Amino acid sequence: MGATLSQGGAIFRTWAPSARDVYVVTDAAATNQWSRWTPGISDRLIPLGDGTWAGFVPGLRDGDPYLFWVRGPEGGSEGFKRDPYARELAAAPEFPGCPCLVRDSQTYPWHDVGWRPPAFHELVIYQLHVGVFWAVDAQGRDQRRQRYGRFLDVIERIPYLRDLGINAIQLLPIQEFAHHQGLGYAGLDFFSPETAYQVDDVDELVRYLAEVNGMLAASGLSALQLADLQSGPNQLKCLVDICHLNGLAVIFDLVYNHAGGDFGDRDLWFYDRQPWGDANRSLYFTDQKWAGGMIFAYWQAPVRQFLIDNAVFCLNEYHIDGGRHDEVTVIHSHGGTEFCRNLTETVRYVRPETIQIAEYWGWDRALPVTPPHSGGLGFDAAIDDRLRNQLRATLAEVCGGADAQVSLDRLRDAFYPPPAYPAAWRSVQHLENHDIVLWDVWDQKPRDLRMARRADPSNARSWYARSRARVATVLLMTAPGIPMLFMGQEILEDKPWCDDVSNWPQFLVWWDGLKSDRHMRDFQRFVRDLAWVRRSRPALCGEGVRVPQVHNHDRIIVLHRWVEGEGRDVVVVASLNERTLDDYPVDLPWPGHWREPERMGRRKRRHSRRQSARAPRLPVCCAYPDTGQRGAHSDA
Repeated sequence: MGATLSQGGAIFRTWAPSARDVYVVTDAAATNQWSRWTPGISDRLIPLGDGTWAGFVPGLRDGDPYLFWVRGPEGGSEGFKRDPYARELAAAPEFPGCPCLVRDSQTYPWHDVGWRPPAFHELVIYQLHVGVFWAVDAQGRDQRRQRYGRFLDVIERIPYLRDLGINAIQLLPIQEFAHHQGLGYAGLDFFSPETAYQVDDVDELVRYLAEVNGMLAASGLSALQLADLQSGPNQLKCLVDICHLNGLAVIFDLVYNHAGGDFGDRDLWFYDRQPWGDANRSLYFTDQKWAGGMIFAYWQAPVRQFLIDNAVFCLNEYHIDGGRHDEVTVIHSHGGTEFCRNLTETVRYVRPETIQIAEYWGWDRALPVTPPHSGGLGFDAAIDDRLRNQLRATLAEVCGGADAQVSLDRLRDAFYPPPAYPAAWRSVQHLENHDIVLWDVWDQKPRDLRMARRADPSNARSWYARSRARVATVLLMTAPGIPMLFMGQEILEDKPWCDDVSNWPQFLVWWDGLKSDRHMRDFQRFVRDLAWVRRSRPALCGEGVRVPQVHNHDRIIVLHRWVEGEGRDVVVVASLNERTLDDYPVDLPWPGHWREPERMGRRKRRHSRRQSARAPRLPVCCAYPDTGQRGAHSDA
């Protein structure tokens, strides 16, 4: 489907079952504004009898522009349509008046041969928005108030992300959306990367090229040429490529529950130009709405195939390592159960090492991670809000002061997998994400507070804020499941975030704070050490979990993690008490030598099974056995 370069030209194919005629319009036949055109028989595509139209246009090359021109049935409309399968949209004229571009999928010289993503249960994810994450000029000055960040800007931060200890980045949606700024969840052109995220100026490209080639040279790999980066798709491919070379998997946020918000005459809406009035005639959609957009018509096999084609396209063309699927709850509740099963089974067949993560908030939490043959949807993991909600609720109680009543019982329960979950690692755990710490422009307030502000609403840099945020972060990174951080969380960022940098630039992540705020530096170093501890201790990625001690009055919770038969257990002692508790009894799994991880302290302690252990001055302590003693447990 779409435009495919072939010997001597390009083959076009598009699905428009109700159309009377479909034409392909190339630059030679259109005005500079792509606004006026007279249908010609030589430009007409041929109906194939299955609702699709196809044809060959000689002489077309990589980068040539085109549009379809569709004449609907009696009572319908006629006019230009963008190709739903277009690999790229032209930067000029501006969206939505831009044409599509014919693109050769083989022009980027990949360097990631031999790359293998981390095992699913070993992932540590970092979520970011390309537009507001990072953008500096040649002198290193922050440019995010003047323009959105681009794919090549993110590449500049790959060394930082690698050193932070995460091993995967999750990009908020990068598909073309309707406005100059946005979250990315109102996409209309699913195969085209957002034009605001690409660099068109040649002088700027030269600067980015030098940086990319420096990274490639450090790995002993061949340099790129300027032509290799002169398209938006190739710039996105370069980002994925360099991530892989630095040990970082890349996860796309894929939005298959709805599309659009502001529909126009040239997009997917009423693509075969049936008569207006009934949204169920819009071809790709139903009359049901979600988040300001329209829900897909999952009952139509070509619609399901369009979305599955997009997922496979991202795997093959962009070498992604996973997909975070937005609001699968909406898909499931609007007739998309079969689609979910077709999607997950197809992706698993094409590339089984690709993780598929569902955002699902139905009562039956295990449904998305249950295999299709057992009645489920077939995703590998699902976002879990139980630990997040309970940690936030606990911090709110603790903020009541030293004498406030605190209950850790629900927090204890949140460490265990949801009912019917096939494995503990299938929960994606987080404290912040793009939804919950977003600045709500309509209500003029954040949806919820960042952890530093939640830990102490009166002063996000106080000892209380820093200590409580450390406790919460340790419990996130040592809990069962896949941990995820949101951009800025690792530097104690206390402001909400907003995608609208024109009107709310004060909510950009304050990266300069790493130079001037020692608390931000200390916290970033703490998170970095913690991430590496998680990755180095198999028990923290394993299935074994129990909470042997909870003391509400003392505000103490103890977490025990292990891999069955390994004998490399980890015990986490977390205190939310405002006083140091000396000689506090901790129930360790067995007697012997236990030590704190090197990155969190070098003190070696000898404890008996129920011996009093002097608590550290820090609010948290991780310990693991000093010897190879085996500690299989049946009472977990």
